Amino acid sequence: MTSHDTSPPRIEILLVGMNGDLRGKQIPLEAQKKVWDGTVRLPSSTQSLDIWGYDNDEFTGLSMSVGDPDGQCIPDSRSLAPMPWAPAGSVQVLATMHEMDGTPSFIDPRAILAAMLERYRKRGLTPVVATELEFYVVEDDWRETGRPQPPARLRYRDEPNGFQLYDMNAVDTLDAYLQTVRAWAKLQELPADATTAEFGPGQFEINLLHRADALAAADDCIYLKRIAEQAARKHGLKSTCMAKPYADHAGSGLHVHASVIDADGRNVLDAGDNDPVRLKSVTAGLLKTMREAQLIFAPFANSYRRFQPGSFAPVDIDWGFGHRGTAIRIPDAKGPAARVEHRVAGADANPYLLLTAILGGMLLGLDEALDPGPATEPGKEPPTGGQRLTHDFLTAVEEFSASPFIRDAFGERYQKLYGDTKRKEAITYLRTVSDFDYRTYLPRI
Repeated sequence: MTSHDTSPPRIEILLVGMNGDLRGKQIPLEAQKKVWDGTVRLPSSTQSLDIWGYDNDEFTGLSMSVGDPDGQCIPDSRSLAPMPWAPAGSVQVLATMHEMDGTPSFIDPRAILAAMLERYRKRGLTPVVATELEFYVVEDDWRETGRPQPPARLRYRDEPNGFQLYDMNAVDTLDAYLQTVRAWAKLQELPADATTAEFGPGQFEINLLHRADALAAADDCIYLKRIAEQAARKHGLKSTCMAKPYADHAGSGLHVHASVIDADGRNVLDAGDNDPVRLKSVTAGLLKTMREAQLIFAPFANSYRRFQPGSFAPVDIDWGFGHRGTAIRIPDAKGPAARVEHRVAGADANPYLLLTAILGGMLLGLDEALDPGPATEPGKEPPTGGQRLTHDFLTAVEEFSASPFIRDAFGERYQKLYGDTKRKEAITYLRTVSDFDYRTYLPRI
């Protein structure tokens, strides 16, 4: 499936921003040599922009206070992929920002993840990861109405038809859209697997198969998000990876499955028929760092609306074997498929920063012998005395900013940049008087 646009083809060189947004340049395809020569430049502050697009030079010191210097956009040829929504022959490629001296920028999410993967490489280890992305498809009138609403074909008398979990009618109703997503994913050679309808009206999940290249897995996820959005435009809809677009319907998650193989290709988390000590230790590392890294898993004010008791989004920092209510689930404890499933992040998470945080936590459990404590069992309350995830955006900012783990995994400069930027966002959110305030308090107080 390709575009019938007769406009000249182009190449888009893309950088991943702090918030998982894509920024870059469109270049005529006949001029693509400059892309591969590494001569495409953008201000190095491009990846420090906040959710509103401000550079926050007053506290980052990365923009006009230092002359807003350029950085080099070095493409990763492995990520070269067609853009079937663009003029025929158009392609896109992901790049990593480098300083003019050739060193990767401390701001670039791809460079941050690559640095974490280098730690594994030095130990003779390779992470194997897979992602599961949930997202909503909504009507395209959201700019006029100011709020999302499910596609008309999934409503009856303007109300959703009910829960749609695994409902093939919901899949069939939006089959044209989903077929476009699948066709474009195939053209881009994304390892897309099952597509399922989730709880919410117009909510779907697409699984991406595991890769023994975590950077490529993050690239797959960022490309899938773009495909979902571009396909929605083609069909007069909009896709959204907001963690909680509706108050009364399920939030959207971004689950990560992860294992680790050694130089011989053996899964180091597989203990055979013995007690999975190493698997438990890796789990403990993830639990130990979970609160400190929650700002990565839940990067926006809206993200915290997803953590609700009784939902499939975890609220306790706990783990279990096959338990879908826990923060860390062990789907398989034996054999080549022995792995952890990290269930905390929302669909709004930046996949590069997300994998950095997860792999950093797992590395603690590989380097040390850690105990995760008792497992949570289905039908039972979590063990007493455990921590909970925070429901407060600003609390997550402060714990992230003070964390030695975050400083080590992301670098001190990025910890400060990200923490200060998100603190501004959290304070702006707290200062905003909402419709809830007016509806609830103005008539009564």
